[in-house]
Amino acid sequence: MKVLVCGGAGYIGSHVVRYLNTNGHEVVVFDNLSTGHREAVGMAQFVKGDILDSAALNELFANCRFDAVMHFCALSQVGESVVEPYRYYHNNVVGTLNLLQAMRAAGVRKLVFSSTAAVFGNPEHDFIDENHSTRPISPYGASKLMIERMLADAAGAYGLRSVALRYFNAAGADPSGEIGELHEPETHLIPNVLLAALGKDVELKVFGNDYPTRDGTCVRDYIHVNDLASAHLKAMHFMNEREGFHVFNLGNGRGFTVLEVINAARYVTGENINFKYAQRRTGDPAVLVASGDKARMLMEWTPQVTDITDIIETAWRWHRRIKH
Repeated sequence: MKVLVCGGAGYIGSHVVRYLNTNGHEVVVFDNLSTGHREAVGMAQFVKGDILDSAALNELFANCRFDAVMHFCALSQVGESVVEPYRYYHNNVVGTLNLLQAMRAAGVRKLVFSSTAAVFGNPEHDFIDENHSTRPISPYGASKLMIERMLADAAGAYGLRSVALRYFNAAGADPSGEIGELHEPETHLIPNVLLAALGKDVELKVFGNDYPTRDGTCVRDYIHVNDLASAHLKAMHFMNEREGFHVFNLGNGRGFTVLEVINAARYVTGENINFKYAQRRTGDPAVLVASGDKARMLMEWTPQVTDITDIIETAWRWHRRIKH
């Protein structure tokens, strides 16, 4: 199949591009490189452009015939979205609408969308399945939920087939060490822990140590980025057989505390990683773990890298190589 990957130069997108290529699919990457990296695309065809540019999208679809689209383009910093909500709604929602309209004009009717666990808001119970209420508490989460609604409406009105994959905590890197997670600024726990292990000037903070968990720190579900990539290919095959709009939660179904992540990183790196406790952050739930039963049952998707030590080891291989 020929697949357009919007945002394919970013962290998750680049891993999906590599996975698609490895599995024999032809890939075209469309990315504005605002947060992505050209070198992460590898040998895939690359077109620089922005989903806010309708003319560029229409030209792209006029020049290439695609069987499916995978959509990763988004502003994704929760805290920033609270400060700049208009920017997030414009980029994420309007940009996606532009993409959907260009797809419809070109007759492309299959889309895999990169959604997020942020659509749920504060969890009502520890294990989150697809029936959990959606009450996002940030403009970022709200923008993703709006897009899910657009996809559901497009299924009924235009026959669009789509799958929204709600990620929990993407982590790790390709085992080759050639691509990995690189954000500016870096806000995710595992890369910041590894930057601290490398001796970088990172003030590593653990937000709260009085949660009702086994060591007082928050519990999160970490899923290896290559397992996310395999889920996207499974979703593409799923759409071949199913009409309509579908949502799946993607996680390991098991959680690790912040301290367990730091201790696993100490084991992998051999470094004594220092940190400081800080006050809880508003909106941080004690436990956030996915129920991936629906994805396992309907898409026949099962994560392969589930131990936090193994996940961190792949990320460490990447960070040591780039020394960043």
